[in-house]
Amino acid sequence: MILRGAKLANNGQAVDIRISHGKIDKITPTTISDTTALQLHFADAIVFPGLINSHDHLDFNLFPQLGNRIYKNYTEWGTYIHQQFKQEITDVLRVPAHLRILWGIYKNLLCGVTTVVNHGKRLTINNAPITLYEDTHDLHSAAFEKAWKLKLNNPLKKGLPVVIHTGEGTDEAASDEIDRLIYWNKLHRNLVGIHAVAMTAQQAVNFKGIVWCPQSNYFLLNKTAAIQQLKQHTCIIFGTDSTLTSNWNIWDHIAMAHKTGLLTDEELYDSLHINPAKIWGINTGELKNGKDADIVIARTKGSDVDLDAFYGVAPADLLLVMHRGNIRLFDQELLAQLAHHLKGRHFSLIKMNDAYKYIDGNIDDLVKLIKLYLPGFVFPMEVIGHQIL
Repeated sequence: MILRGAKLANNGQAVDIRISHGKIDKITPTTISDTTALQLHFADAIVFPGLINSHDHLDFNLFPQLGNRIYKNYTEWGTYIHQQFKQEITDVLRVPAHLRILWGIYKNLLCGVTTVVNHGKRLTINNAPITLYEDTHDLHSAAFEKAWKLKLNNPLKKGLPVVIHTGEGTDEAASDEIDRLIYWNKLHRNLVGIHAVAMTAQQAVNFKGIVWCPQSNYFLLNKTAAIQQLKQHTCIIFGTDSTLTSNWNIWDHIAMAHKTGLLTDEELYDSLHINPAKIWGINTGELKNGKDADIVIARTKGSDVDLDAFYGVAPADLLLVMHRGNIRLFDQELLAQLAHHLKGRHFSLIKMNDAYKYIDGNIDDLVKLIKLYLPGFVFPMEVIGHQIL
């Protein structure tokens, strides 16, 4: 397959990209001559690597945002919501876990996320349409993880990065929690801290990376991490967290992060692509020969070019989402070109705003099953139906 004519989101150069055996075989500003391959032509479109969401709880994405004030830290928030929102929590947890997880996956795919790092128990999802990265040693937090010191220093997991919520607060307790984590890291494990709102530059040097989730931070704490300082001492990667504390749409998160100016346009772009690929050790995050063909193509608006166009993207603008060379989502305008190539594949037709998309799998059945348990849940798209192409 050859993707023709879309412009690289980070520099505006129009390129041809050839895909072979799930990887990028060639990317060039010149025309690739190949009459045997399927060719998709794009105009007024940008192309970029599939987004990497470095923090989500996939089974918690049917929750509404829970909370109605500003909290000092995550433990205060956790206690409060279990007291004040018992019914809302019970309602969502009635939905079987595998359905909640599958919706969490689709929530990401709808936005062009091709890799999501799930935080929590390992999942048992076969044939997921995106990469579920779980080669980590997950600890929830010092407050909510029993025997966290022993687990942190488990020698059998020394080769895995420790991923943990830390410093998620604005009080002294949040800062002390980071110090305790650093002190008790006796085996000098690679630490990837989530949120780190209370983190100082001196503390940041002890971390391999920090997952920045600004929308979640502002919702809970009305404050986010001092990313402009932390970025000088550790690697910044981007995450959404679940809908308990944030919007389903990662592009809204990106827009908020962009507005803060805490990262440059290029740094924020890298926090969604090349930085997390390096932190997690995965073969994606760049449009380069030999990389996994995790590719997103989006329609541009007006005269926007380069990263201005990237930061203006919304889910309805996505024309194509490819995961390891497999087409997982495409705009209806590409149906005529793709129908033969995708013959026999199961897709669902959905409507987002005024745009019609085909998405891999039977999301129609998923929506119906979830609504049996949670009839009031409002999905961000309308499902038209499921079909075999």
